[in-house]
Amino acid sequence: MTSPTLTRPELTAADRCDRCGAAAQLRAVLRTGGELLFCGHHGREYEAKLKELEADIQR
Repeated sequence: MTSPTLTRPELTAADRCDRCGAAAQLRAVLRTGGELLFCGHHGREYEAKLKELEADIQR
């Protein structure tokens, strides 16, 4: 018997940045359970703040 995991699927070309709509390259999973997707540009812009919020950053 296998146990279920709580992993999120890999980002695909259909995933878009929540800020500008470009292709998503980074997923930030918030401690509250929500998630944000960012392109490379916005991911770099917000990465420090996301780390302050203890978000799980996945590339």
